[in-house]
Amino acid sequence: MPELLATHFAFLFTPEGWAALITLVAMEVVLGIDNLIFISILTNKLPEQHRVKARRLGIGAALIMRLLLLATISYIVAMTAPLFTAFGHPFSWRDLILIAGGLFLIWKATKEIHHTVDPVDHKDDAISRTVSLTLGGAIFQILLLDLVFSVDSIITAVGMTDELAIMYIAVMVAIAVMLLAATPLANFIEKNPTIVMLALGFLLMIGTTLIADGFGFHVPKGYIYSAMAFSALVEFLNMMARRGAAKHGGDEEETGEASASASSGPQA
Repeated sequence: MPELLATHFAFLFTPEGWAALITLVAMEVVLGIDNLIFISILTNKLPEQHRVKARRLGIGAALIMRLLLLATISYIVAMTAPLFTAFGHPFSWRDLILIAGGLFLIWKATKEIHHTVDPVDHKDDAISRTVSLTLGGAIFQILLLDLVFSVDSIITAVGMTDELAIMYIAVMVAIAVMLLAATPLANFIEKNPTIVMLALGFLLMIGTTLIADGFGFHVPKGYIYSAMAFSALVEFLNMMARRGAAKHGGDEEETGEASASASSGPQA
């Protein structure tokens, strides 16, 4: 046991190791937000009895996928090696995966926005889509995006630390946070329809940045998450304003009914 700690967990005895662990855990949790938003929107289209199961299976599969990718980390690092050059930019397997994932996200988000904005003309189609989205189909789509986010996450982790144990711990903590947050987030999105449009807008932005990254135009993730946080704050304030207006309107109706009852009472 002491030999194991000394070999694989030596970072536990250094402040630099703890700093790297905390930073990587925080980064993995933040990167998981993108995946979690997609999972929440997708699983909310399933019958209610299948939603929790789909989230758990999808996130559990993401954990297995990321652990397997970590086990083959030398191949993952090699995915950044150029395959060919086009438009003056060398493309690697990582770039191609990011571009494909970004296109899929944009297609999915655009399709959902179209059906949300114009639900009347597509009512029958929306019903057929809901029926045709099976548990297996939902998990398959989750796995496709898991692959994209997992490759990007692992490559980012490799750039931050050389300690494989830190990467494993960070991935497991991030997946645990996703499991805990998946159902509350999905329920919150379902109960607040305006949040759905905001979340779809986030997916459009994430898909665009993935494509840009694949073409060599790196957008700092701090900018992306700052924009998402600001938009979420504005929407939260709008929700509070709507609730306040609804409560004020209800109080006025009660006051009006009480006044009407008093005025229609028995006359002398």
